[in-house]
Amino acid sequence: MTEYVAYYRVSTERQGRSGLGLEAQRAMVEQFLQPHDKVIAEFTEIQSGKRDDRAELWNAINLTKKTRSKLLIPKLDRFSRKVSFISGIIDQGIELVVCEHPNVSTFFLHLLACFAEEERRQISERTKAALRAAKNRGTVLGRNAHALNAKRQSEKRDFFETIRDEFERAFEEAGTFSGTARLLNERGVRTAKGGKWYPQTVRNYSIGMSDDTWR
Repeated sequence: MTEYVAYYRVSTERQGRSGLGLEAQRAMVEQFLQPHDKVIAEFTEIQSGKRDDRAELWNAINLTKKTRSKLLIPKLDRFSRKVSFISGIIDQGIELVVCEHPNVSTFFLHLLACFAEEERRQISERTKAALRAAKNRGTVLGRNAHALNAKRQSEKRDFFETIRDEFERAFEEAGTFSGTARLLNERGVRTAKGGKWYPQTVRNYSIGMSDDTWR
């Protein structure tokens, strides 16, 4: 019998209250578990993944150490996207198991974290470059612009929560952006504007979903 400590995370209280994000994560854990496996405890966090001082995460890690069990997470981004943080936890002797990558080695987990961290850096650089270009054109990036941007991001997050289960299911089945777009279109799932899905659209949503960064 393999014993696990499960850790779930959502980014906002609205996601936590709705249960949409948590339901998808719990479904991944249930699909991963074998009949002889046992989840001895579950920890749920409502916090940004950018922070490393998450109370429930450390409670889960400490219990994993104490019971010599394995730390089970649905997706790597629910844990962290920082290579240094993931490496530090693994170096402490914690066996990290990721439902979406059930049979990968520690080396491969490091590679996944590297890709995720680089993706986040590129997003940040593109955002800064776009803001500089807008400022050079004379665009006023004041209170109204920031408020409008925040409103758009909030609307996009809210919309995504209504399709999260279908999106994650299609993404898990297809494994590629183009395949996910095809499945979503076949199943009648529309984008926020009521249009069709394309590989780039799926990519944008997957980035926002995994790093709380919406464009």
